[in-house]
Amino acid sequence: MSIPQSGGGPIESMDQLAGYLESGCKPKSDWRIGTEHEKFGYCRDTLKPLPYDGPRSIRAILEGLRDRYGWAPLEEGGKIIGLTKDGANVSLEPGGQLELSGAPLMSIHETCDEVNQHLREVQSVADEMGAGFIGLGAAPVWTHEQMPMMPKGRYRLMTDYMQTVGNLGLQMMYRTCTVQVNLDFGSEADMVQKLRVALALQPVATALFANSPFLEGQKNGHKSWRARIWRDLDPDRTGMLPFVFDEGFGFEAWVEYALDVPMYFVYRDGKYINALGQSFRDFLKGELPALPGEVPTLSDWADHLTTIFPEARIKKFIEMRGADGGPWRRLCALPALWVGLLYDQSALDAAWDLAKGFTAEERDAWRVAASVEGLQAEVGGRKMRDLAREVVAIAESGLKARAMPGAGGLVPDETHFLSALKESLESGETPADELLRRYDTDWQGDLSRIYADYSY
Repeated sequence: MSIPQSGGGPIESMDQLAGYLESGCKPKSDWRIGTEHEKFGYCRDTLKPLPYDGPRSIRAILEGLRDRYGWAPLEEGGKIIGLTKDGANVSLEPGGQLELSGAPLMSIHETCDEVNQHLREVQSVADEMGAGFIGLGAAPVWTHEQMPMMPKGRYRLMTDYMQTVGNLGLQMMYRTCTVQVNLDFGSEADMVQKLRVALALQPVATALFANSPFLEGQKNGHKSWRARIWRDLDPDRTGMLPFVFDEGFGFEAWVEYALDVPMYFVYRDGKYINALGQSFRDFLKGELPALPGEVPTLSDWADHLTTIFPEARIKKFIEMRGADGGPWRRLCALPALWVGLLYDQSALDAAWDLAKGFTAEERDAWRVAASVEGLQAEVGGRKMRDLAREVVAIAESGLKARAMPGAGGLVPDETHFLSALKESLESGETPADELLRRYDTDWQGDLSRIYADYSY
C-alpha cells in the first residue's frame, strides 16, 4: 500500500488530472525500473505473525534498520510506519507485511543488488530477535484473527470499507503478498500499447509466479489464492478494464474511469479523513461531504490514484500487479519479464501481436484459469504453458536487444534473470506446484515445515 503522495497544489481545471498522468512521459534514456516486493514476518519459535509492538516486532525491525543502516524514519501519529533512503522506501502492509519499494534503477542487475542488500539488512536485524521472513502469495496457516493491524489511519478506514464490498477484501489486506514492477512510458501512445499488453498478459505472470496454494493450513484449490482474492474484491476498482482496449483510449479515459472510483480518504495534516464511498467529482466542485467547500489538490488526486487496484494500473508510470510474492529468484525474474516485454519496441510489438486478438471474455477467462490452474490452465483449447513460452521468449529477445551489461561488463545482458521462469516452463512446475508436491511427500501434510524450508 502506498504512502501519502506529493502531487502538487490546488486543481483549477480538469485538464490538470490528465496532465498529471502525462507528466510521467519520459524519453527512453530516462526509463527506469522500480521493483516492489512484500514478505511476511513471523516469530521463529511460535511461527505466529510478528506484532507491531514489542521487543520482537515489526516496530523493532524498522528501528533496527533505521539505527543500523541509516534509513530515515517515517511516522504517523508518533509511531514509526516506514523508512526511506536513496530513493527507496520500506513500508507496511495492513497485517505487517514488510514491503520494499525500490528506487528507480537503470537495470535489473541493479534491482537484484538492491533486493540482496535489503534482504541481508532485514535478516541481520530479524535474526537477533528470533524473527524470520518468508515470501509467499498468501499466508499459508494464519487466520484473520491472528493478524495484527498496523497503526496507519488508511488501513483502519479500508478495513471497515472492505467488509462492505466483495467477500475477500480483508484477506487481501492482511494475508497476501505480491511482487510488482513499475515501468515508464514515453508518450500517450506508448502508454496505451504498454498498458494493453500489461493487462492482456498479466494472467501469464499470475501463472508463472503462482505461489499461494494454501490457506489456514489446508490446500485451497488454487495455485494462486492471492489472484483468486482479487477476483472477488470491490469491482469498482479491480479487474481487467476492457475499456482500455477501446479505440481512443488514453489519459483522459483513465481520468474518467478514476473519477468514478469511490474515494477512501483525504489526507490532511498527517491524518486520514474518512471519505469512504464519496465522489472525487464532488470534491472537484467543492461539494465533498468530508471537506465541504474545499477543493482537491494534485496530491489528493495522486492519493486517489493509489486506491485503484486493477491488474495493471497507471499513475506517472505503469504498475504490474498480477504476481504472487515469492522466493528470491522470482523477485528478480518479475522485472526481467516485464522489462523484456515493454522496454524494447520490437518485443513490445511482438507481445501486442500475441495479445491483441484476445476478446474481453478471453482475457477474463485467462485471469480465472491462471489463478486456479497456474501453468496447467487452458482457455479455448490453448494451453497457458504454450502461451507463457511465447511470452518468455519475447521477453528474452527484448532483454537481449537492451544489451544492458552487469558485473562490470562480465555479464552481457539481463537474460539470465529469466532462468527461473524457463525452468518452470521446462518442468511445468511453478512455486505453487513445488509447494503442493512437498506438502504431499516429504512434509507429509505438516505445513509448519514451510517456514524452515522457504524463509529468506
